[in-house]
Amino acid sequence: MARGILNSRIVGVINGGASRLTKAPVLGLVVRRSMVVIRYTGRRSGGSFETPVNYRRSGDDVVIRVMTPDSKNWWRNFTEDGGPITLVDFDGTDRAGHAVARRDQRGRVTVTVHPDAS
Repeated sequence: MARGILNSRIVGVINGGASRLTKAPVLGLVVRRSMVVIRYTGRRSGGSFETPVNYRRSGDDVVIRVMTPDSKNWWRNFTEDGGPITLVDFDGTDRAGHAVARRDQRGRVTVTVHPDAS
C-alpha cells in the first residue's frame, strides 16, 4: 500500500476519534475547551469537509495554530481574503464565521476565525 494512502487512512481514523470525543457526554465538555470541529467548503472540489482542530480564544476570535502546515491542505482554503467556516457545536451551537490564514516568516500558519455576530 502506498505510504500516502496509509497516512491518509491513519489521519482519518484519528480525526474521526477526535471528532467523536467532542460529542462525548462528559469528556466532551473538557475536550471542547480546546478542540472544535470545523466545517468548510473545499476551494477546488466544492465539497464539504469537517476536521477537528485545537484552538484558543482571543477576545471574540478563535485562533487555530496549524501544526505541520506543509503536510496539511485544509488551511489553504483560507489564504488571501479568507473564506467562510463553521465552528461545529461551538458553545452549544454551530457558529458561522470568516477565517483567514496567515503564514509568518518562520513558516508557521495561524488561522483566525471571526465568528459572525449571534
